[in-house]
Amino acid sequence: MSRTRTVRDYIRTIVDFPHEGIMFRDVTTLFADPRGFRMAIDQMLHPYAGEQIDKVVGLEARGFILGGAIAHQLSVGFVPIRKKGKLPGTTISQDYKLEYGEAIVEIHDDAIAAGEKILLVDDLLATGGTAAAGIRLIERLGGQIVSCAFIIDLPELGGRKVLEGMGMDVHALCEFDGA
Repeated sequence: MSRTRTVRDYIRTIVDFPHEGIMFRDVTTLFADPRGFRMAIDQMLHPYAGEQIDKVVGLEARGFILGGAIAHQLSVGFVPIRKKGKLPGTTISQDYKLEYGEAIVEIHDDAIAAGEKILLVDDLLATGGTAAAGIRLIERLGGQIVSCAFIIDLPELGGRKVLEGMGMDVHALCEFDGA
């Protein structure tokens, strides 16, 4: 008798990508499977049943796929946070540290109204740098973050602790050991 599949079962691991020693957790296999994708979206939504959420914010790029589907299910708007220079309108920016250097993300300056309840989503929580930058952008616009939702948490990299240290509620569907 076979056991019921979990979201984690749909995620493949690619060894030594993009660099030697990295275990890349590839969610494209999850997205490509209709049952797996629906399971992930349903489970990401579950903790927020009955919560007021005005908009879903997705982090580039896989957060757009998840965020769009979640926003659709909630019948709310979707807002992208993108890499610098990718949004056409007036934006605000936030820099953050990478393993080697820095990066900048942006959001349209009119994307969130003060007081709006926001759900931040992405596929993976590693060090928390990108998510923390997104949180700062949302807060600068006056948005109130209800929670941060991810498919995967890599607990050894400490991202959950970073976000919880910022006062955030964090949910992840599964965890993987290692980088």
